[in-house]
Amino acid sequence: MSFWRNRELISQMSRRDIIGRYRGSVLGLLWSFVTPILMLAVYTLVFSVAFKARWTGEHERSSQFAIIVFTGMIVHGLLAECVHRAPAVILSQVNYVKKIVFPLESLCWVILCSAAFHTAMSLTVLLLFLLLTQQALHWTVLLLPLVLLPLLLLSVGCSWVLASIGVFVRDVAQVTSLVTSVLLFLSPVFYPVSALPERYRPLLYANPLTLVINQARDVLLWGKQPSWPVWCLELAASLIVAALGLRWFERTRKGFADVL
Repeated sequence: MSFWRNRELISQMSRRDIIGRYRGSVLGLLWSFVTPILMLAVYTLVFSVAFKARWTGEHERSSQFAIIVFTGMIVHGLLAECVHRAPAVILSQVNYVKKIVFPLESLCWVILCSAAFHTAMSLTVLLLFLLLTQQALHWTVLLLPLVLLPLLLLSVGCSWVLASIGVFVRDVAQVTSLVTSVLLFLSPVFYPVSALPERYRPLLYANPLTLVINQARDVLLWGKQPSWPVWCLELAASLIVAALGLRWFERTRKGFADVL
């Protein structure tokens, strides 16, 4: 597997990518922790205090609406960051393209590791908030890495495809911004699946984020285990996407140097 084979290179480049993002700022790396704190505070103020919004169903307290939305945003943000950055990753590292020995596919792993780091920071803020407000965490929190595993594989698979297409079609970066916005509103981030009429729910479940968001909320907020048969299907589908994405990347990388 390319990740394990190039793990040291990916680790070094990921650290450089994360640190480089905050280089020159006053707070530096601390921004990765401060930003989700501010976002959670804004969600709490707007949804729980100003709008007094409630999540329909069994979890109707307005105080929970903010953390329910925040959980959905964290999951969406992981995929969105990978999809946004992937089309330009090869274009921004042209010097690596002509180095035959350099594993170009590792650049997408770097994107994923960077996105996973920021996801981990946001989850840390969420868990601390839950501890402060509920004085306890459900044991099912330990299952969260398993819940996110299919999404991680899906993200890197999509990144390989988009990184390759981005070399030949520069407009793809504009399309990805639109796609992630559509995915946000076609995911149960701001509303539960039950809020939609029955005939529209298949459209929501066609979005790969829907099941992951619901499962993340189950294990983080409500102490429920995910449906393991469904999780196995998610994992199998994500593995297929990742394998096909890598195969596509390897077949098209031969033309990178000609275009760049």
